[in-house]
Amino acid sequence: MNVASFDGRMAAIRSTPLPDVSSLFAEAKQAAQNITIGRTAAFDRWGVSSEAEFKRQCIKDGKITYHAHIGMGNWELTTQALDFLWTEGGDTGAEVHRAGLCLDRRMGLPEQDRAGAAAETGPMLETTCDWREIGQQTPIQPHMGDFMIGFPSSFVNTVHALRAGVTTIGNLSQFFSHEAPGWTDPVATAVETTKAIALLAQFRDQGVMLHSYLEDGFGALFFDCTTIAGWALLERYIVEELIGAKLSHCIGGLTSDPVKRAGWVFGLDRIHQGECLGSMFYGDTISFTRNFDQNRAMIAEYMLWDIMAQLACPTGHAVLPLPVTEAIRAPSAQEILEAQVLGQQVEATARRLLPRMDFSDSHYFANQLLKHGRQVFDNAVEGLAQAGVDIKNPLEMLYTLKMLGPSAFEERFGAGAPDSGEARGRKVIVPTDIFQQSIAKYQESLTSFQDPKLIERLKGKRLLLASADVHEHAIIVLNWLLEHGKAEVNYLGAEASPEAVADAAHGMDAILVSTHNGMALEYGEQLKAALRERSLDLPILFGGVLNQKIPDQEIPEDVSTALQNIGIQSATSDAGSRLGRFLEHKKQT
Repeated sequence: MNVASFDGRMAAIRSTPLPDVSSLFAEAKQAAQNITIGRTAAFDRWGVSSEAEFKRQCIKDGKITYHAHIGMGNWELTTQALDFLWTEGGDTGAEVHRAGLCLDRRMGLPEQDRAGAAAETGPMLETTCDWREIGQQTPIQPHMGDFMIGFPSSFVNTVHALRAGVTTIGNLSQFFSHEAPGWTDPVATAVETTKAIALLAQFRDQGVMLHSYLEDGFGALFFDCTTIAGWALLERYIVEELIGAKLSHCIGGLTSDPVKRAGWVFGLDRIHQGECLGSMFYGDTISFTRNFDQNRAMIAEYMLWDIMAQLACPTGHAVLPLPVTEAIRAPSAQEILEAQVLGQQVEATARRLLPRMDFSDSHYFANQLLKHGRQVFDNAVEGLAQAGVDIKNPLEMLYTLKMLGPSAFEERFGAGAPDSGEARGRKVIVPTDIFQQSIAKYQESLTSFQDPKLIERLKGKRLLLASADVHEHAIIVLNWLLEHGKAEVNYLGAEASPEAVADAAHGMDAILVSTHNGMALEYGEQLKAALRERSLDLPILFGGVLNQKIPDQEIPEDVSTALQNIGIQSATSDAGSRLGRFLEHKKQT
């Protein structure tokens, strides 16, 4: 992005009026006077008043803690899964200390807007009783990271969560890259997010923390690990220095290299100046296959490193053994338990190996993160100030960064040397694992996209490319491949609503959509309806995880056939040949 383009974008962002941030702080302070933090069954069991207090005790005692992610089709099934984990886990010797409640993304919307949005994987909390139950169901401490802070309902949901005894609430990173389904008011989202963080600041002394999963936001879309480190420093500056809340960072889901996984533990500890108190260290999600035996071996490997890293540098991060179904669908309660049993069996081996472990490479990685991450932070703060942003105003900072986007941020403020031949105009210093995987996938798929027959079918085709949710790397790769094949691509990026796709579909030859979050069929139906409203009838190809949340079922079900029945083709493998057949079919018909 050249200087003129950046200045133009910043001018457009800054032209949007924002409310006085001091009034938001006052509103949060007033609301805090009427909130008493609930006491959960876990707090009673541990004899503490917050999860932060429990974590500090575990650090002192050298205790490893375990996290599970749970989000069934509805709240009743989720409570049954929690009961199962607690009861059966006790029988197997696998104790889950905290559970991330994977809520339906509609929870991010104001209550009055939820009914009309597409249902996604995870339950809804619809009554006061539901909220009250989350901390009382079992002595597993609830963690609320998804679709809470960072959305239009941030403040309201945070009040409910605090009263229920949830003292680690997020996910700040989702504010930047996610959208509530169908929501189009980023100013309101930024306002509610700022108020929610200010509310958490009122309870910092009581152990309340703001969770931010770096790889569930812009961190997932940066190409350089050092940019993520700079972003972590920037989040810490906004949350802790400007607002006064305690920030708890999470990472790991898109990091498979064990040296980097351990290095991030050391790096986060330094980013937080030795006062890191992490939420959880996410399991490696990008190495999973459809072979469950291979997945078990991979889980054992990363758990070994994660546990040893916590023993070497205790930061309070709970470790997360993921179920073997990660690459396919949301897991059942039995599959979650099996993962916990496997992961916790690794701990004894990790303790035996630790004295013989050399973390030199991981410490070098951490040093690179800090050295270049500070440069990214300085570049960003200085560059934003020069562009007229009030860098002391957290609302203005949050809104500006969200609207700027990950690509422009990394291109403008990254630490790598300028290089016009690189994807974002800079040399990548330490590539992220997901970026390396994307490059490898691009190179692997390039051969099929060099097929003269496919190029002939693609050449001049106007293709609309979008992701229905935040999972964007697959369509980034597909965008590169389609452009290589001489197609004309209108790339909408992540979080494209059915209406946004339909609005952009005029003049297109076909629509290609990636989806992941258990909403494929409902999204497809809404997209078809939006196209009909605009008198458009275009071929549609869906890829990704094509399943749909069913409220009365524990896990989502495959809807590939149902999509085909409403006129949407599906592609789950071999993108080049599948796309070629799709285009050829449409040419004939």
